[in-house]
Amino acid sequence: MHTTLIYPGITDCGFASSKGNEGSWINHGLCLLSACLKRAGHQVSLIDLRQLSGWPEFENIVKASDLGVVGITVMSCDYNIAMQCAELIKKHKPQTQVVVGGPHPSIMPEEFEADPRVDHIFIGEGEVTFPELVSKIEKGIPVERTVRGVAPDLDSIPFADRELFGLEEEPFVPILSKPFVTIIAGRGCIYNCSYCQPAERLIFGKGVRRRSPENVIAELKQLRDKYAFKSMMIHDDCLTEDKKWVMRFCELYKKEGFNQPFVCQSRPDIVCKNEDMVAALKKAGLALVILGLESGSDRMLKFLRKGTTVAYNLKAASICHKYGIKIWANYMLGLPTETKEEQMQTYEMLKKIRPYHCSPAYYTPHPGSDLFSYGLEHDLHLLKDHASYRRNRYEPKIRGIDYEFLETILRKSFALGETQRNTQGITRSYIPFSLRKKVKAFINVFRRT
Repeated sequence: MHTTLIYPGITDCGFASSKGNEGSWINHGLCLLSACLKRAGHQVSLIDLRQLSGWPEFENIVKASDLGVVGITVMSCDYNIAMQCAELIKKHKPQTQVVVGGPHPSIMPEEFEADPRVDHIFIGEGEVTFPELVSKIEKGIPVERTVRGVAPDLDSIPFADRELFGLEEEPFVPILSKPFVTIIAGRGCIYNCSYCQPAERLIFGKGVRRRSPENVIAELKQLRDKYAFKSMMIHDDCLTEDKKWVMRFCELYKKEGFNQPFVCQSRPDIVCKNEDMVAALKKAGLALVILGLESGSDRMLKFLRKGTTVAYNLKAASICHKYGIKIWANYMLGLPTETKEEQMQTYEMLKKIRPYHCSPAYYTPHPGSDLFSYGLEHDLHLLKDHASYRRNRYEPKIRGIDYEFLETILRKSFALGETQRNTQGITRSYIPFSLRKKVKAFINVFRRT
């Protein structure tokens, strides 16, 4: 049966935006679904809104296509775009079975339960269960409105079908060369940060399930043969939480002749407690580590249930500098209960850390997290639209924050990064808070055309 997968991820970048990491990176979830559908004998096509000129082109594709089953992946911030896709499909092809899946349906299925634009709500992982659902629809077997996915053995599923998107992924920092690829080694997170959990556990279950190092290396060998990639990124939330896995991966990476630099994400406490693993990663090719520093206030880190301290943040940075590993610094400003003094502490911490790149975000409440519930309980949320779940800096997110003051901290901290220390770089990346609402309004008008 023919299945059409839809990627609606244009909330931030808009139509005709298949450039840069926002526009060119593949969606691994859809690529894995495509591979599993094809293995089950189904035909698969993709509609990637980033590659379209606008809604008229989308409608023309819908009218001209054989749409048996449509699967739409839905991030919380892309809900409006995804549902507009569903609405246009039902308008032109009312018999098409529309299935929504991905993070938002898994976390907040109630938002879809009474929506006539949706035929089936898919919760959890789809590699095993989604092809079964498509086969049932093909055979006319009744399917429940809400379908719960079965967690697959990650070594047993095929590698991601990257050809589905037909895009050349672009590196996001100058130290990484093209061709560039991204991979995912595992799913889930063992940590309990209040701005994330328990949402992730609702999608992937408790703990972490990871492909074997041998399986990951087999995919990398395939990618080397096919694309001759020169750099890559491992997307996992925290690749380094399993030291045994990392050491085996480093061993195999070198043994199989890989010397391509790569990027992964880690935590400051892990870096501090496992310097030998950091050394092994560097020897294998780790060029940049993405560290979740989050705050320069120990009180805020405790409030976030981060399980780290400012001392860990500083020591981890020192270890990374020692081994020549560049630091991508992730941190939040405008957290619930955060004071101006604590915001300044984050800035002072970053001055000591000397990151390669500063990646600030205004704290944004994410559905399914305990901190989201805290915001509801204390009437903090200012978000009026699903698009506001994007971690943009165009609008205030919660009450009780002086965003004009936060703007000065953001700009000062942003300029600390090695990649951002020139005025031109700051100008390109920074939009004054006073203009952000106007910019967002302009972008929304543009997207509707």
